[in-house]
Amino acid sequence: MLEVALQHRLGDLALDVTFRAPAGVTVLFGRSGSGKTSVINAVAGLLRPDRGRIVVDHRVLLDTGAGVSLPPWRRRLGYVFQDGRLFPHLSVRQNLAYGARFAPGGAAGAELDQVVEMLGIGPLLGRRPGALSGGEKQRVAIGRALLSAPDMILADEPLAALDAARKDEILPYFERLRDVVSVPILYVSHSASEVARLATTVVALEAGRVVRQGTAEVVLGDPAPLPTGPREAGAVLSARVHRHHDDGLTELEAGGEALFLPRLPQAPGSRVRLRIAAHDVILSRGRPEGLSALNILPGRVHEVHPGAGPGAIVALDTPAGRVLARITGRSAAALGLAPGVTVHAVIKSVAVARSDIGGEPLSV
Repeated sequence: MLEVALQHRLGDLALDVTFRAPAGVTVLFGRSGSGKTSVINAVAGLLRPDRGRIVVDHRVLLDTGAGVSLPPWRRRLGYVFQDGRLFPHLSVRQNLAYGARFAPGGAAGAELDQVVEMLGIGPLLGRRPGALSGGEKQRVAIGRALLSAPDMILADEPLAALDAARKDEILPYFERLRDVVSVPILYVSHSASEVARLATTVVALEAGRVVRQGTAEVVLGDPAPLPTGPREAGAVLSARVHRHHDDGLTELEAGGEALFLPRLPQAPGSRVRLRIAAHDVILSRGRPEGLSALNILPGRVHEVHPGAGPGAIVALDTPAGRVLARITGRSAAALGLAPGVTVHAVIKSVAVARSDIGGEPLSV
């Protein structure tokens, strides 16, 4: 369990954040300047807040009222930065060994061979950081953090400096870290896709304050605008891989409904979690016919949330789960949309990006 209560003035930003998070991946989610990095740095001991209390697994790291403030090296936290921050003069093996030096005596830290295998960095052990790609550097940085036997791993936008291909390379390793290694993670991101794939708990920040908190399904399924703007709106569905078809499509089963997507790497029977962007959903009052779209979900309007401009976000409850649609207010009025109205959500198979699909978190 992570408990955080902070108050701090940073220029024009008045940080006032309180949250509790269980084991798993807790994502601090919001725009740049919302206070995410300040919170994670306060947990790490790199920022001393004006007032605050931070507890990790019943161990007090900070309590300004009691005069407690452990220095960073005594907090037993592993930190993965945006740029990896590996030692350029050391090989990958030596960088990993440096992390292991900080494991406390007797700690059951991850074994080097296990970490190397899990992160797929065996072929890199003899190289120096200058010969690694951005994604490879981040995998090594994750391994170095793990080998320090931390009580928690902190990751500050670890994918922000990577291109789309490298992000797709790294995300499965964070999923593996979440599901295989019993170390909680506090992860900073401004990407709804990363939240959908990784988070077991989401803490959404805006202007230094918590505006939403809960599971990814609850936070992303709320039709109220996200802190990162309406274009990031999109709900999260859980599904099971039913089978792979010869024409290159994968059939998923979600709440008894079939969903078809371009072929996924997961084997039949695997559980997946996918984010469906609200702007990729079309609504119809009756079940449409003669469309190229393969995915049509029946649903009932839960809420229509008008936007500041001409748009609106419509929340639907479907057998597959909550779905959001971003349409114009004019369309909502023409369809007579209101809570309880029956509609159908139309979703193009190719509209769901591969980066929005990942393994469903194991129970934590």
